[in-house]
Amino acid sequence: MKTMVIIPICAVLLCLFSPVAVALDFFVFPAQGQSEEQMQRDKVECQIWAQQQTGFNPLATPQATAPPPARGARQGGLLRGGARGAAVGAVAGGIGGDVGRGAAIGAGTGALMGGMRRSDQVRQEQQAQQQWAQQQAVQHAQNREQFNRAFKACLQGKGYSVN
Repeated sequence: MKTMVIIPICAVLLCLFSPVAVALDFFVFPAQGQSEEQMQRDKVECQIWAQQQTGFNPLATPQATAPPPARGARQGGLLRGGARGAAVGAVAGGIGGDVGRGAAIGAGTGALMGGMRRSDQVRQEQQAQQQWAQQQAVQHAQNREQFNRAFKACLQGKGYSVN
């Protein structure tokens, strides 16, 4: 169950944050007749400037801006629920005159309820992990967009047409 949550989250983060995904996707035209060599120098200068202005490097390995949600202590479950149910069932069965039957019914009901509680807890943890991964992806996209705007502004200031 744990790997069913971790694998999709890692796959999403890897796709979003891989260097291939963050390659600069611009068409740059030397509007003032700059040479190819000059254009390459200007691109490097603008990339450095954009990084300084935004604090974001699109070619660096992404870092999480917040830690992933902590996993809660496992509570409940089949055995614990079954034990509680058996105890309650035994008391109820003692009142009704059949302790063994009451304990058996209580154990079954308690185990079912404990299993459901455990399932809900796992589902909530999975949702928290997915939400965290989505937040990280959104933050990365926002940082990248800010970098892109700075990079384009620099190139345009140097006389290039950027699209």
